[in-house]
Amino acid sequence: MGNTTGKDLKKYADMLREAESTRKAIPPLTELDSALSIDDAYGIQLANVEEVVKAGHVISGKKIGLTSTGIQQQLGVNEPDYGHLFAAMDCPEGKVEIDKLMQAKIEGEIAFILKEDLTGGNVTAEDVRNATDYVVAAFEVVDSRVADWKIKLVDTVADNASSGRYVLGEKKVTLSEIDLPNVPMTLTKNGEVVGEGKGSAVLGDPAVAVAWLANKLWGYGVALKKGEVILSGAFSAAPEASRGDEFVADFGPMGKVSAKFV
Repeated sequence: MGNTTGKDLKKYADMLREAESTRKAIPPLTELDSALSIDDAYGIQLANVEEVVKAGHVISGKKIGLTSTGIQQQLGVNEPDYGHLFAAMDCPEGKVEIDKLMQAKIEGEIAFILKEDLTGGNVTAEDVRNATDYVVAAFEVVDSRVADWKIKLVDTVADNASSGRYVLGEKKVTLSEIDLPNVPMTLTKNGEVVGEGKGSAVLGDPAVAVAWLANKLWGYGVALKKGEVILSGAFSAAPEASRGDEFVADFGPMGKVSAKFV
């Protein structure tokens, strides 16, 4: 873990958890300790996942972030990142409580629901397709415990990849019904188009992103499990969300998903 002691990692994990519970953002961890590595950041994330599980929360899946070339260039990285999803992050009927978030943004994505575990570290996109029960249109609501979204890769990874909430569409689609790279998406905010993209924006194919995730996680002793929700990465940039905003993402053959911030 480089120059960073286990004790320091606990301190940073505690700071992020407190920021979330008090809704008071903290400075970037990379400004507090420039020696923090990506492995340290995942260590901080997993320490907090452990605490959240201890408090009685249930892991419902995983999410992939930073899949677009633009975002990677912006943060100076050459690979995506990942975070954990909890059942309490699911927003039934698309109602997102803004008071529980700090600086929300929203992304249109495809969610994979698995019918088999993905393990072993050599997972291919074909393995992902075979292990997928169905996919649905989805929103990921990202949030940051770091002030003003002033994040580098280490900051967002430590902060559970800036996870906030998620919304799943109702139409369940099997992969034989669609061509993932060519699935289109149009994102509207209060009726105005604010984003467009297609599946190929997500590492060329969202199934490739899920395979990357399975292999990356295996290196940390974490598996993608049957029944989990896997958010595979954003189709377009993430607009900000405020109270009263309504978003709809139309994924063509996969149907629509909508979210309202209340």
